[in-house]
Amino acid sequence: MLQIPTAPEFSALAAQLRAAGKTVGLVPTMGALHAGKEALIRAAVAQSDAALVTLFVNPLQFGPSEPIAKYPRSLAEDLALCAACGAHAVFAPDVPELLPKGFNTFVSEESLSKTLCGPSRPTHFRGVATLMAQLFNLTRPHKVYFGQKTVQRAAVVRKLAEDLRYAVETVVEPTVREADGLAAGSANRSLTSSQRTAALALSGALRRVKEMADSGVRSPDRLVAEATHLLGEQRRVRLIYVSVVDRQTLEPAREVVPGRQMMAIAAWIDEIRLIDNAIL
Repeated sequence: MLQIPTAPEFSALAAQLRAAGKTVGLVPTMGALHAGKEALIRAAVAQSDAALVTLFVNPLQFGPSEPIAKYPRSLAEDLALCAACGAHAVFAPDVPELLPKGFNTFVSEESLSKTLCGPSRPTHFRGVATLMAQLFNLTRPHKVYFGQKTVQRAAVVRKLAEDLRYAVETVVEPTVREADGLAAGSANRSLTSSQRTAALALSGALRRVKEMADSGVRSPDRLVAEATHLLGEQRRVRLIYVSVVDRQTLEPAREVVPGRQMMAIAAWIDEIRLIDNAIL
């Protein structure tokens, strides 16, 4: 595995791979890798000739009330995990490498980014899209990998690629869950034992709603009401949203059609923000 120090070198490596007829899979991350990101890297390794991983804490994704300094960082461990997974190269730039002084050009998707997490994080997806446009320009990957937990991010990036004519396929891999059911994520390492107990209400509510949908319940309102009730039993959980939406368009659903809709949840556990979802 190579660690690439600069953007031009990263771009040159990707160009060499493509020129040699190799397929390139890109796994964009903010580091602090966990089992979910490991699964994405392994998928890229299995499905591409060369898996390129980025480790970059993107300041454009953080709002004014979201302190970037608190985001966990574990570069040595991340590099070791990438190597163990068989990644071809890792790009872990400093902020000025991608966002130099005076940077003020942005890419904004204006539909999919406005629902679910959009209202509570109004600049987040603009930051995601701007960085992804840079990474696509640098590497011209054949595939880019996201987890189901961050399906809205994947949808925004898929639309970005479609609208700006990047020839890249957006691959969404299933959510990886820890032994107790909590969706894997970098924020989990910050949870205390009592916070984790509260956080399990998210996956518990999703399990219950899936059971209801499997038994024939087709009313989004009933499913949302049940999930809201269960989440409300945990005093540490402060709901941001509970919604049943179309998996592709992210538009609110009027009726559950099996396999076409999902329930998405976002909540604060004290000061820690968590998201999760489940296909119904």
